[in-house]
Amino acid sequence: MYTDSHAHLTYLKLDKHAHEPDNLLKAMYDAGVSRTMAIMCQLSEYDDIRAWVDRSSAQMAPDIGMSVGIHPCQDEGMLAGITPDVLLSLDDEKVWAFGETGLDYYWDSDKQSAQKHSFAAHIHAGKIAKKPIIVHTRSAYDDTLDVLAAERCEHGIIHCFTEDYAFAKRALDMGLYISLSGIVSFNKSQALRDVAAKLPLDRVLIETDSPYLAPVPKRGRDNEPTFVPYVAEALSKVYQKPAEEIGQITSANFVNLVNQYKTIIQ
Repeated sequence: MYTDSHAHLTYLKLDKHAHEPDNLLKAMYDAGVSRTMAIMCQLSEYDDIRAWVDRSSAQMAPDIGMSVGIHPCQDEGMLAGITPDVLLSLDDEKVWAFGETGLDYYWDSDKQSAQKHSFAAHIHAGKIAKKPIIVHTRSAYDDTLDVLAAERCEHGIIHCFTEDYAFAKRALDMGLYISLSGIVSFNKSQALRDVAAKLPLDRVLIETDSPYLAPVPKRGRDNEPTFVPYVAEALSKVYQKPAEEIGQITSANFVNLVNQYKTIIQ
């Protein structure tokens, strides 16, 4: 029923699941989370993420796919050296997207050139493979939109969205989807909920960004994919629809996005 479009599964502590990945997968299944995309931040994570993907073939487990990419806050040399061919060398049927990529000037404003290079490489890989990219943007409002426009990106996700409606409208007009995290449930996030209310519901996704940004009523805890229904619950108040319906709609949106050019998710 629910799809968590963005989770860092390899960063989870799993304390409350007896440190057993299969216990978390069963908890996700029981919570109605039928699909999760495990996100890569550096290429060295491939094997650990792939292990999560392989576990998803078990009974009572959600479908797990993965991304391939380099986060913009990684080493400058790594960012500057990335190419579409490097990313495509790791592509297969369980790679659903490329990223997370993008621009982060909040933490790494001194790496702007390398970040832009890496961002463009991910976009090009996505075009070649006909798969979406996952866009991280922080304190880089204009440059993020400029790179997306310059590289003619039309297939991707603005993940953990917190920008204004003008940003969302430009991304939507390019063809991208908007993914909302637990931030939309925070008491201080009324402005974000006001923006969410203006978004076309057929272009909205939900995510946890686990283990970060746990939604209300789980704030202060390590986040995990079992909490993604709470993001749907926050949006149920925005769209005046049951949380279960938000889950179904956003899951269908995710499948539509990933399968936009070819069938990847069955």
